[in-house]
Amino acid sequence: MAKATSKKGNTPAKKELINPTSYAFLKTYINNASPVGFETSGQKLWLDYIKKYVDTTFTDAYGTAVGVINPDAPFKVVIEAHADEISWFVNYINDQGLIHLKRNGGVDHQIAPSMRVWIHGKKGPVKAVFGWPAIHTRLSNPEQKEPQPKVDNLTLDCGARSKKEVEALGIHIGSVVTYEEGFDELANNFIIGRAFDNRVGGFMIAEVARILKENKKKLPFGLYIVNAVQEEIGLRGAEMISRRLKPDLAICTDVTHDTQSPMYNKKESGNMKCGAGPVLCYGPAVQNNVLKMIIDVAQKKKIPFQRQAVSRSTGTDTDSFAYSAEGVASALISLPLKYMHTTVETVHKDDVENVINLIYDVLLQVKPDHDFRYIK
Repeated sequence: MAKATSKKGNTPAKKELINPTSYAFLKTYINNASPVGFETSGQKLWLDYIKKYVDTTFTDAYGTAVGVINPDAPFKVVIEAHADEISWFVNYINDQGLIHLKRNGGVDHQIAPSMRVWIHGKKGPVKAVFGWPAIHTRLSNPEQKEPQPKVDNLTLDCGARSKKEVEALGIHIGSVVTYEEGFDELANNFIIGRAFDNRVGGFMIAEVARILKENKKKLPFGLYIVNAVQEEIGLRGAEMISRRLKPDLAICTDVTHDTQSPMYNKKESGNMKCGAGPVLCYGPAVQNNVLKMIIDVAQKKKIPFQRQAVSRSTGTDTDSFAYSAEGVASALISLPLKYMHTTVETVHKDDVENVINLIYDVLLQVKPDHDFRYIK
């Protein structure tokens, strides 16, 4: 059989790392709602996908899901992402049937007007919309300042005409609300979706497990593929599971900002770009010997990467792992992303594949007697 070639006909075509089955899973996983504290349905999807690539799986009381390779090995390595997405809670229903909300995580009120949502009530999901006054009425008085969306002036309209009709739909105080928008594709290998922060991370670590299995790699340590809950409200899922596992090494993955987008100040936020490779983080929680190992692997394997500096914390689950128990040697590999905490979070496929490759190649370098301490 002739080898596949590029359009120019003189070089072999690049083999796609993410196969059609994996890509279909990514779409399904992104389109599924998995709000903070209510991640169960997404975790079930993830476990169902990963179980064929690991020796065993388990979950904890709050829903963090773990796939394990070599569960009896004494040296434990974690690769980790978080499964939850920002959302809203139903907080008050007025007599006219309009619904007022409270944040669940760092959801952005400014993007809400005119968005379609699902209200997850006791009778199942209910469609609703964020209403907003028409431009004609907002600008009718030129001397008045145009109102801006705030949590206290946003309401959901589900078609009900009274509080009683809202409740008849199964909606109650505490019902969680997620945006309807889902997975899609843009030109030049960009993909968009709600909650790439950070279900794309859960996808990437699952792909590492798949490739290890398909390449028949035998690891000399226990590998714990961790999809943690409740990152968006303070890294809580990682805090719980890190205490339980007490790993020797943790490599976390999350998203970080593409600072080429409008209104970023590179002097403050750094210079990161979608399509330029994974972002490696420098900061107190990042163990420098682990970081050096990752950089050495990236350079050896010619995987492009970028660098980012943080101050007191990474703001990711890396912090929970690093400072748990007696301290865990930890590092962060980030995926650059545009438009974080919106419904059109955007990433580049090449970056996704390079994060997968980098984690995979790093794991192949780890030895069970590796001592990451600074002073020995």
